[in-house]
Amino acid sequence: MSESKVALVTGAMGGIGTAICHSLASDGYTVLATHRPGKESSAQDWLQEEVFSEGRVKTLALDVCDTTACGSTLKDVIEDYGHIDVLVNNAGITRDTTFKRMSFEQWEDVINTNLHSLFNVTQPLFHSMCEQGNGRIINITSINGLKGQFGQANYAAAKAGMIGFTKSLALESARFGVTVNAVAPGYTATPMVAALADDVLDSIKAQIPEKRLATPKEIAESISYLASDAAGFITGETLNINGGQYMH
Repeated sequence: MSESKVALVTGAMGGIGTAICHSLASDGYTVLATHRPGKESSAQDWLQEEVFSEGRVKTLALDVCDTTACGSTLKDVIEDYGHIDVLVNNAGITRDTTFKRMSFEQWEDVINTNLHSLFNVTQPLFHSMCEQGNGRIINITSINGLKGQFGQANYAAAKAGMIGFTKSLALESARFGVTVNAVAPGYTATPMVAALADDVLDSIKAQIPEKRLATPKEIAESISYLASDAAGFITGETLNINGGQYMH
């Protein structure tokens, strides 16, 4: 059983996920960073490359699209660590195309990974959080879940669904001392975005009043705040971090 606070982060090895792991580890959490089963070698390489604070980050094989596997694995996690204090639902993929050209597989892949995973990962941990009388659930949605985006009907639908899930679960969990919030990043300088052609990046920045991309650290530090005691009276909210690109 872990004596320190424990956080579980899905989609941990992307640009934002990695920054979240660093931020929570620096806050003193033991961080369980999930990866797809069969990617153990890549996960170990990631751990060695990132050099997390005091070795606080541990990798965990978890298929967030597999309801049965999530239930079994996360039951074992609770038995091993005794508690999960923070859950960050960050796993997500894109399969962009216009809706008239979108295949059901492209729709299903995104909905399964970005939305169904909320049930698969949160449900096995939720009862435990309520029983212990505290917990933080933080869902990483997107600016495009709020305003929509051409060619992303699947992604925007899933990310909008995350916001509805956040508000509903917040109402159920508040009396147990468990908060549920969402963070909606705008365009962020992850390696994937940074690899775009200069003219594409320039056109993106031109749409943002601050004329720049967010840094992964800025997104990650918002998660640290929502996980902290200082945010104990915030629940059911969506924190928008988009440089003024979309205000509502």
